[in-house]
Parts: sequence; C-alpha cells; structure tokens
Amino acid sequence: MNQLLAMRIFLRIAQTGSFSQAASHLGVPRSSVSKQVNDLEKYLGIKLVHRTTRAVALTAEGMEYYAQSLRIISELDELDNAMSGKGCKPTGHLRIDAPAAFAVSLLIPKLPEFQHEYPDLTIAVGISDRTINILGEGVDCGIRAGEVQDQTLIGRKITEIPFVTCASPAYLSRKGKPNSPKDVEQHHDHAGYFFAATGKPEPLVFEKQGEKYTIDAARYSTNEGNGLTQLLLAGLGIGQHLRPCLQPYIESGALVEVLNEWTRPSIPFHAVYPPNRHKSARLKVFVDWLISTF
Repeated sequence: MNQLLAMRIFLRIAQTGSFSQAASHLGVPRSSVSKQVNDLEKYLGIKLVHRTTRAVALTAEGMEYYAQSLRIISELDELDNAMSGKGCKPTGHLRIDAPAAFAVSLLIPKLPEFQHEYPDLTIAVGISDRTINILGEGVDCGIRAGEVQDQTLIGRKITEIPFVTCASPAYLSRKGKPNSPKDVEQHHDHAGYFFAATGKPEPLVFEKQGEKYTIDAARYSTNEGNGLTQLLLAGLGIGQHLRPCLQPYIESGALVEVLNEWTRPSIPFHAVYPPNRHKSARLKVFVDWLISTF
C-alpha cells in the first residue's frame, strides 16, 4: 500500500463526501479509491468512514485521522514546493472560481499578463455566481464579492469596485431620463439582480450627501452578472452594475449613465481559500498578482 497516496485519497473523500467525486478530482478509477481506503483501514486497524448508498461520513476515528493527515500532507506539499521552487517560478495547476461578471470583464482579459509572468502554471476558471463549496469541489481559490462570510476560510482583499447606474438610449427615448431615485421608483422599469440561493433581489441603492434611497423591486431580473448587462443593453430598464462591466458600453454609446450625482457604495472583492493552502507557492503568486493587478 502507498500510504501517502491512500492518505491523499482519504482526505479528498472527506472533503467531497463522495468516493466518486474524490476519484473524479484525483483522476483515478473509483475502484482504486475504494481499495486504497480499504487498505488504509486494514493497515490502521480502525474504521475511517461510514459508507451508505447516498453519502459518506467520517467515524470519530476518521475525523481525528483527517485532522492529523491534513496537517501532515499540507506540510509535505509545502516542503516539496519550497524545495522544488528554489531559484525558479511555481509550476502546476490552479482551479479558480469567480463570479461571472468579474471573470469575464476583469480576470480573463488580464490572464495573458499572468501567463507571461508564470508560463508554467495552468489555470482552470470556474465561472458562476453560485457560492460554491471550495473544499468539496476541489477549488484552490474563490473570488467573492462582499465581505467574507465563511470564517473557516482565509480572505484577502483584492480590490473595491464602484457601481454605475445606466440605461440604454432606446429605453431613455421611450421613458425619458430620471431626475431622482424617487422618479426611478415611480415612473421607470428596473433591471436588477437576484441571488440564486435565496431568490432575494439585490436593491438599487442611491446615496448623496448623507441621504440614502433604496429600491427593492425589479421588473426584470437575473441571477448572473453578465445577464444583467444584457438586460440593460436590451432596453428593459434602469439598473446598476459594476462600472468595469458597463464602461465599454458607455464609451460606445450603447448605454447611458444616469443620475451621476447619486452613487452606490463600492463593493469589495476577496480571494478566499482554506487555511491549509495559504503556504502554496502557486496560490500565493496568483493571489499576490490579483491584488497588484486589480
């Protein structure tokens, strides 16, 4: 039995809660995953996991073994990275997850610069506005909007991004330009965003000199950032989005900025990752690059 391999397989099973997902993430047959865990249990003389047709759960001994194995494997990986990385740039693969608008409008256009600086690193970018389980889905680093809610993750602030309020010329020719947030609420259609997990709409927010005005309802809404851009371009209403997402359309005339004197607070974006990965050389250079770039 290759104990290190068996430990890595056991860790991934614990993190994903599934033999099949662990096998998929590691690129090995499911039968090999089962055999490695069986061999590990026989070697240790203890039961590590409870297996059912629907789920996998760690035993009390399995939870203890998981904690110790995670520390050992993390330290070993860091040692390997440190030794192999002396005098050279990091190599390997990173799996990143990012919200759609950030990924398409900011991250991907800048990736050639990262590739030029770190040519031996490969990156897979998962694009979704859904909040994923970073450990369970085998992701090295997630990019998230707003404050870090999951206290089990390390969060490093990348940047703050401002919002802009816009509508298409076709919409404004039909409805006219609003002169206040109250005018928007009473006489205009709103294009907005809703959170997929809860269905809760994200309000339009207007602030000026200590005054705040919030509009909750939207006639048309989407749960994906790029979809919100398309709602605005289609002339379906007035909406707010990240300025970098809409700036090219403002400059081309496809969208028009309205209520410039009213602002919405900028939103922070963070890189989040599990504590056991904070020493990964390839993750460190990527997060440092994010912060310096954006």
